[in-house]
Amino acid sequence: MVFEDEGAEERVVDESLKEDEVISELNLRPAVLNEFVGQSLIKENIQIGLEAAKMREAPLDHVMLYGPPGLGKTTLAHILAKEMDVDIKITSGPAIERAGDMAAMLTGLQNGDILFIDEIHRLNKVVEEVLYSAMEDFFLSWVVGKGLAARNINLRINPFCLIGATTRFSMVSAPLRDRFGSVYRLNYYDLDEMEQVLGRSSQILDCNTDSGGIKQIARRSRGTPRIGNRLLRRARDYALVRADGDITEKVAQEALDMLQVDDRGLDQSDKALLETLVEKFSGGPVGLDTLATSLSEESDTVMDVLEPYLMQLGFIERTPRGRVATRAAYQYLGKDFPIGGDNQGRFDGL
Repeated sequence: MVFEDEGAEERVVDESLKEDEVISELNLRPAVLNEFVGQSLIKENIQIGLEAAKMREAPLDHVMLYGPPGLGKTTLAHILAKEMDVDIKITSGPAIERAGDMAAMLTGLQNGDILFIDEIHRLNKVVEEVLYSAMEDFFLSWVVGKGLAARNINLRINPFCLIGATTRFSMVSAPLRDRFGSVYRLNYYDLDEMEQVLGRSSQILDCNTDSGGIKQIARRSRGTPRIGNRLLRRARDYALVRADGDITEKVAQEALDMLQVDDRGLDQSDKALLETLVEKFSGGPVGLDTLATSLSEESDTVMDVLEPYLMQLGFIERTPRGRVATRAAYQYLGKDFPIGGDNQGRFDGL
């Protein structure tokens, strides 16, 4: 489970889970697969896997879930545990520092239990190697001690299901990826799916909303349920103070305008990146480090936090020569798209 850094400036459209949102998010999470909105093809495949595992009276195949934060990877892991009627143990890659820590978790699992590892791409190599035999043969083999005192320990463990979640699938090593029986990518939600998510959440939160209010929030949720639920809670608070508690289309628009989230889901940080790319660097190409320095941001923040949704909208492109603003970005900013400029290099194979 990814939390936003305490020292980071709060962005209402940040996909990371904030620490003060943990309880509210738990209350909004669907408990069974039928309640989970969106990701229809993944749900269908998971349903088949669940039914097959129950018919075989065996644990689920190991599952890898990847995609942007806030789309439901942790929720799906809990749903799978509930549907299989087994316990789930939750941890994260950075939290497992030694092979012995992994071994202790694996030996504590009962038959069919689920081990959920968030940020699995951040497992260190020694810990990861312990998983290989455990996932394939339900057998642990590792070395303890050093030098002449070193000894090999072999131990049979109960059959289990490993669910790994990551936002950086490419950083998961090939040997580990190959041991997962099912690999699913979660995609951003479309407008109709977001409206369904928010309609369900508004009922749980006992919000007075109409279709116009839900649509306004859904349009600005960046296709991410976590962000949509956050905006819904903010709109609810605004409505209680300014509009007798009713989230109409007008009230939702006023609330989200106050939060500086526009109707494409972009905030001031997103707009600053686009404006810098277009105005300071003539639309690019410009290198990541140069762009990040101009924004007074870390390169990783630009690449992992700001760029993904802008790329999803088709506003920027990553090319071998650097970042480039597209025609859609110029239109969004209300500027004329340059013809024949240096940023056209992306069209000629550069």
